[in-house]
Amino acid sequence: MGIPVFVFAGLLVHCVFLASIFDIYFTSPLVHGMTPQQTPLPPPAKRLVLFVADGLRADSLYELDSNGTSRAPFLRSILENTGSWGISHTRVPTESRPGHVALIAGFYEDVSAVAKGWKENPVEFDSIFNESKYTWSWGSPDILPMFAKGKENIRKVDEGVKEIASMLENFYGNDGKTAFILTSDHGMTDWGSHGAGHPSETLTPLIAWGAGVNYPQRVASQFFEDNFLKEWKLENLKRLDVNQGTLPLEYLNNSAHFKAESMFTNAVQILEQFKVTKHIVKRGKVSLCKTLINLALEGLSYYHTYDRLFLGLSIAMGFVGWTAYVILVIIKTHTNLTKAAQSHDKESTILLYGFAFVGLIIAFFLLIQTCPWTYYVYCLLPVPVWYAVVKELHVIQDLAAYLLSLPVGQSMGFLLICVLGIEILVFSFFYRSTLTIGLLVFAGWPVITQLWVQAKTTALIWILLCMLLGIFPLMPVVGREPNIPLVIATGLLTLLISCSSLSSLCKSKNKYMNNEDLKVQFYQMLSIALSTYVVSSTHDSLQNKQGLPVFNQIISWTTLVSSSLLPLLSPTFLFQRLFSILLSLMSTYLLLSTGYEALFPLVLSGLMFVWINMEQEALQQYGLSLKPKLAVFNFSYATDIMQFRQLHLDDVRRSFFFVSFFVMPFSCFSSFDPASVYCFLTVFSPFMMGGLLVLKVVIPFVLVSCAFEAVQVTTQLSSKRYSKCYISALVGISHYVLVMSLTIFMMLMNGLAQLLTTKKLELSRKTKHHST
Repeated sequence: MGIPVFVFAGLLVHCVFLASIFDIYFTSPLVHGMTPQQTPLPPPAKRLVLFVADGLRADSLYELDSNGTSRAPFLRSILENTGSWGISHTRVPTESRPGHVALIAGFYEDVSAVAKGWKENPVEFDSIFNESKYTWSWGSPDILPMFAKGKENIRKVDEGVKEIASMLENFYGNDGKTAFILTSDHGMTDWGSHGAGHPSETLTPLIAWGAGVNYPQRVASQFFEDNFLKEWKLENLKRLDVNQGTLPLEYLNNSAHFKAESMFTNAVQILEQFKVTKHIVKRGKVSLCKTLINLALEGLSYYHTYDRLFLGLSIAMGFVGWTAYVILVIIKTHTNLTKAAQSHDKESTILLYGFAFVGLIIAFFLLIQTCPWTYYVYCLLPVPVWYAVVKELHVIQDLAAYLLSLPVGQSMGFLLICVLGIEILVFSFFYRSTLTIGLLVFAGWPVITQLWVQAKTTALIWILLCMLLGIFPLMPVVGREPNIPLVIATGLLTLLISCSSLSSLCKSKNKYMNNEDLKVQFYQMLSIALSTYVVSSTHDSLQNKQGLPVFNQIISWTTLVSSSLLPLLSPTFLFQRLFSILLSLMSTYLLLSTGYEALFPLVLSGLMFVWINMEQEALQQYGLSLKPKLAVFNFSYATDIMQFRQLHLDDVRRSFFFVSFFVMPFSCFSSFDPASVYCFLTVFSPFMMGGLLVLKVVIPFVLVSCAFEAVQVTTQLSSKRYSKCYISALVGISHYVLVMSLTIFMMLMNGLAQLLTTKKLELSRKTKHHST
């Protein structure tokens, strides 16, 4: 299989694996065609008023301030004297639309609708609005129209609720027939974001009062796993938590007969989704209705997850098969471990027919099950993949023979190191501090090899930078106070390094550079200086309530556009091009920084520069060395002067280093802080802000990819061979969706790195002098 075909096949397989997760784990909760149900008894209230405080989390409403008083005195008096209270539990994604759908319809929204964003009724569903004779709603004009057919301001909310409740009661003559409910669509983190599954985002308040609602229930003690009751001074008022789908009976203040009828209706609503008839239920048995509801909900869960095990096994078979195939291709084409295979046409034909027969059986099974077309893709994909694996049986035999010939201690040691390395990567997705452990291990790499003797100074710098980089995973991701002086200091430090570099280049300009090249670096230094000024000026202006200055905004957007072009004007000598890329990206990154993260690309790039030198030293252990020195190595001539070699075990380590460095920016700065974009815009624009924040996350990836491109060509190895190697290194990571996306993203970054390092835009026709 040729390189382009292999890359295309790899991208296609990983895209299928990525898509499969949505069919396996994100099944639609919607079931259509049920008969509407209603309770035959008259309701205790004539009207219902629903207050939804957007983004209000439970602890913000219930907790007391430092003086022991409530921030919401009206609502506090309600839950203490006239109503019931509790916590409602939302689910990911904790966004406004799915939160409102759960409130008005009683189920968690179809995943396909969530993906469509803020559209009006992307999927059809029934709701309390549909079943009401009249519905009036007030609120944000960009949210309410979607449902027309169908502290951080707590005192303000409390006053508004009090005013509206009083107005409605007076309008209806205080007839006692109005019920009120206050809740929230989702919570909010301390740093102002929502959408994920943190308790501050999923725990929302619920207070109900008025007609048909129970009065506060005094209790001597109650147990919950959290410690909120004590913090909120509500230990003696019964807390009634709710989840969507089941009627919260304890909120109702009515007769036992009414409660039984209501529970019966709730049970039949759920049973209707299974087309189960009413004769199963005895009217008036509340406990039986509760049991039936629980059984029906369990049945619904079983129904929605019925194919999960089957599809999961199919994808796992394909995933393992693809991993095995990649490893076999690497061994076969890029090592000397295998012998030339003898052709056996008869065996190949039998093998082909055998796998084709298996594919037909699988397709027939899916056909009689009337499965969707995507199931055919997921279940049939393992067939050609494993056919390709079995075809390479001779490679497997040669590999087994080679492994058996090695000393047991060496084999076990290598296997143990591989497993530990993969586990560190796995845990880094859950515990960021694991990356610090990994970097400390990386720091010890030159000590246990000959590198400590060969290049002691370089090794010491490597150790120092690994330890410095290891500090970042221990820092808070978000929720921190901005530290603009640190951002400014980082900009000044970058300028100092640039001046030192420019000074050394001026001394050697006749040999390596011309005046045009020096101008490019000068412009980049100017860009760094302007970015530093804009960050400081913008912060001061916002603090003084003067908004974002237009001049600062123009400079920011100009810097963003120019940063992608300036590196292409710089010389393609290795360190000069990499340094140019760093300066250009750093100018944009400074504008998007609010604190310590501004230092991250600078430390990371320092480690990348040292890594390139260290790998050059490591190459000498195998009797290989780069003919031109690194100082005069030219990216654009790399394919001409390099004689690509075969892979060896050290290349596995290089691939693992790359994957680790590539994962680190995501693990350290995966959260989004809106304050990061204030140099570009301050008016809320979700798509523009989201794009800028994604760019901020991508910049460190580009730096790592460009450094790895340099490692590949300076160690005399084709980047296409390495792409196979690091794809195989990724397959051990268990964070499935992220890994599928990360693999595809790596391929894109590899292409971008080649563009940034090898291409040069010529703005003049002057002859360039390059050293060979």
